Amino acid sequence: MNTTESRDLTRVVLMVLFILALMIASFRILTPFLLALVWATTIVIATWPLLLKTEAWLGKRRGAAVAVMVTVTLLIFVLPAIFALDSILSNRETISAWLAALPTMTLPASPAWVRQIPLLGTKIATAWDDLAAAGTQAIFVHLAPYTNDAFAWLLRRAGALGGAFIQFLLTVGIAGILYSKGEMAADGVIRFGRRLGGENGESALRLAASSIRAVALGVIVTALTQTVLAGIGLAVTGVPFAAVLTAAIFVLCIAQIGPIVVMIPATIWMYAQGEPVWGTVLLVWSLAVGLLDNFLKPMLIKRGADLPLLLIFAGVIGGLLSFGILGLFVGPVVLAVTYTLLKRWIDTGSAAAQPAGKASLP
Repeated sequence: MNTTESRDLTRVVLMVLFILALMIASFRILTPFLLALVWATTIVIATWPLLLKTEAWLGKRRGAAVAVMVTVTLLIFVLPAIFALDSILSNRETISAWLAALPTMTLPASPAWVRQIPLLGTKIATAWDDLAAAGTQAIFVHLAPYTNDAFAWLLRRAGALGGAFIQFLLTVGIAGILYSKGEMAADGVIRFGRRLGGENGESALRLAASSIRAVALGVIVTALTQTVLAGIGLAVTGVPFAAVLTAAIFVLCIAQIGPIVVMIPATIWMYAQGEPVWGTVLLVWSLAVGLLDNFLKPMLIKRGADLPLLLIFAGVIGGLLSFGILGLFVGPVVLAVTYTLLKRWIDTGSAAAQPAGKASLP
């Protein structure tokens, strides 16, 4: 290796190290904003068609349309919390009386039809009868060892509320900027993808955007549908604090936990109040609302992204388990891009290896 080649190699190595240092430093600087940036990007991509429709409705005024979208975003997250807090404060005497009477509450024996449920009926009825016989005081005794851990967990979560509120404000602010400069940002990202991977890079980015929009459509529409139906069931059957419970159901549905966590305790409360008819109605309604997620959400996601249903399901569930709520969008996007690029690579290789007009089965 001569002196000129040695200097060139040294220059290349130093340039690579300099670029890596810049990337690492930039990542460290942007770390506090990354979560908000990802959420804002997801929200903007999912709701971009709504922004365009709002802009057209307001006479092509982008600033007014951005203000409307930001306001709606704030209201979607803030209004449920306000309604829940107002309901709790207006019924504080009822809540206090209910908490005071909780240790003396009794649960009736399981209805006869519970044992007729296939496979699990006997086990459910046995557990129900054991719970009724033990009484709430015995339940509290069994739960006592876990009280301290649960209280510590609640304190940790309460301490994180301030950080979550700041992240929420950052998300809304970044979303407002992306709404106003969306075309410019999209053009820059597409040009980067084209520069990085040519046509495949550009198509991968467009597929990622359509996957995000499809998952958002499936998750949000399904959550709203389940929340509305669950709220109707709670209100019709006379469950108290229906507004608070409905707001909690919406949060649980968005988190992919489902309404059953709220609906089943409400059903048990109805039976405990001596209302077996309404309790049975609420139980059947709860099961129907809970099972709605199993076919409505995949159908909506499939409608928005022309991808295999198994791939979408694996992306949603696997992303949720791996990355939390954000994984609902990250999982399908990663699998969709990987699947598309792999399929295109296989198709390109197969087309190149087989002469035109010679296609046949082995």
